[in-house]
Amino acid sequence: MITREKSQKGELKLKLKVSGENWKKAVEEAYEKNKGKYNIQGFRKGKAPRKVIEKTYGDTVFFDDAFEEIVSKEYGEFLSNNPEIEPADYPHVSIDSMTDDGLEVSMSVTLMPEVELGPIELNVKKQKASVSDGQVEAELNRFVESQARFEESDKPSENGDFLLIDFEGSTDGKVFEGGSANDYRLELGSHIFIPGFEEQLVGVKAGEEKVVKVTFPDQYPAENLAGKPADFKVTVKKVEKKILPELTDKLVSFATEFDSIESYKKSIKQKLLDAQQHQNEHKFENDLIQALVDKAQVDIPTQMIEHEKQHLIEDFSNRLMYQNIKLDDYLSYLGKGKEEFEKEYFEEAKKSLKTRLVLQKLIKDENIQISHEEFHEKLHEMASMQNKTCEEMEKSLSEYEISYIQNDILMSKLIELLKSKNKQ
Repeated sequence: MITREKSQKGELKLKLKVSGENWKKAVEEAYEKNKGKYNIQGFRKGKAPRKVIEKTYGDTVFFDDAFEEIVSKEYGEFLSNNPEIEPADYPHVSIDSMTDDGLEVSMSVTLMPEVELGPIELNVKKQKASVSDGQVEAELNRFVESQARFEESDKPSENGDFLLIDFEGSTDGKVFEGGSANDYRLELGSHIFIPGFEEQLVGVKAGEEKVVKVTFPDQYPAENLAGKPADFKVTVKKVEKKILPELTDKLVSFATEFDSIESYKKSIKQKLLDAQQHQNEHKFENDLIQALVDKAQVDIPTQMIEHEKQHLIEDFSNRLMYQNIKLDDYLSYLGKGKEEFEKEYFEEAKKSLKTRLVLQKLIKDENIQISHEEFHEKLHEMASMQNKTCEEMEKSLSEYEISYIQNDILMSKLIELLKSKNKQ
């Protein structure tokens, strides 16, 4: 049975007491449930008596399973009987005593914090989209660049030229792994290589060999190279000059769906406007949410923030792993300590939690719900994009995908509510 102990703001203290009789029953049930896991010589699997298993693996071999089962069951019943209690996380559990005479457990439950929303009336201004002649010209220049051709040259190389090179890097007279390549095409001035490498190749000609001397940055990701001087033996196979075409109606007609520079410029301007309008709309929606969050008052328990922080760090670390980068190496490259990194993520977790709690409160207060029709309308939209029927689409969805769709609909309705409350 669980009873309430003395509590403090945001935290509920509970005491669980299990009688000797019920504890023995729970241990026996744990034996029946888990006996098939143990191999005992002379007995078929799952047929060994409890006493024999306990003699082999220890008297408390079934205590952990019994403990987990009984605590989970009692805590679940307690929450069902006290629906006003909203835990923010799993309870912190500590064992006071665990013997044949019974079980006593102390539990600390972090509660969902109270959220006080400020007035929903907002005053957020949406930026107007505008495109300058300079932006259009920049896009035109990129188009011309994309139509460039390259010619081999026997003249000295310049920034903007492309070199076809073989290179081999060494430190302390030894070639290092990953520092060599053949037929590498390098654009001078691209700054792809470490500082000083490309600059020393300006002025070379096809057929030349050159030793490029550089020093790896102190924060270079590969620790075995960080801060070390290195020599790169470079063989220049080709020097290619970039030849830009003249921007004419003929070029535009050949390379695009438009027949003139002017019609192409109008198209560029419209695309830039559409992109900026989309960007401004996205920012406007985020600003509405932020304005609502800024007005709200919520005291988030530290334990809740810490839990969210760890979740964010684990997610970030996993994304780094997909790029074969360790978190410690990443921090070393940035020159950032773990304490500073975690402090930043603590603040990010706090901000993220406050936003989530405020939006949940608004959805609850305004009774924003998703109708069956709204869900299937969204489903129909997705099915049409994938050339499926609604029935096929619904059958293919996982629980996570269904939850994602529902959340997307909820957010759309919430944004529409905020827009209706905005005075601008």
